[in-house]
Amino acid sequence: MRDHEYWVYILADGPCGWLYIGMTNDLVRRIDEHKRGQIDGYTRERKIDLLVWYERHQYVDQAILREKRIERWRRPWKFALVEQDNPRWLDLYGEFLSRRAPDQPRGPSGAY
Repeated sequence: MRDHEYWVYILADGPCGWLYIGMTNDLVRRIDEHKRGQIDGYTRERKIDLLVWYERHQYVDQAILREKRIERWRRPWKFALVEQDNPRWLDLYGEFLSRRAPDQPRGPSGAY
C-alpha cells in the first residue's frame, strides 16, 4: 500500500513571471486541470500552467503549512526556490509523469 501523498507546487507562465502556489493530493490530475484551463480564476486568466517546482509531503497538515508559508514569501524568494532545482524554468510536468514509478515518489529536491 502506498503512503498518502500531498503535493505543494508552483506554476508559472514563464521565467520570473506570474506565479501560483497550490497544494493537492493528486498532482497529475491537478496540473492537467490547470493545463486544460478547467480551473476558473487566476491561473486560467493568466495562462499559468507550467509546473516549475513541486514537493511531496506525507501529511496534509505539513503540505498546507508549507503552501501557506511559500505564499507569504517575497517574489525573489519564490524565484530562488524554483531556480534551486530548475534554473531554466522548464515545465517539469512531463518529467514528473515519467518519474512516477513506485520506486521514485520524490520531487526534484528529494523532499517529502
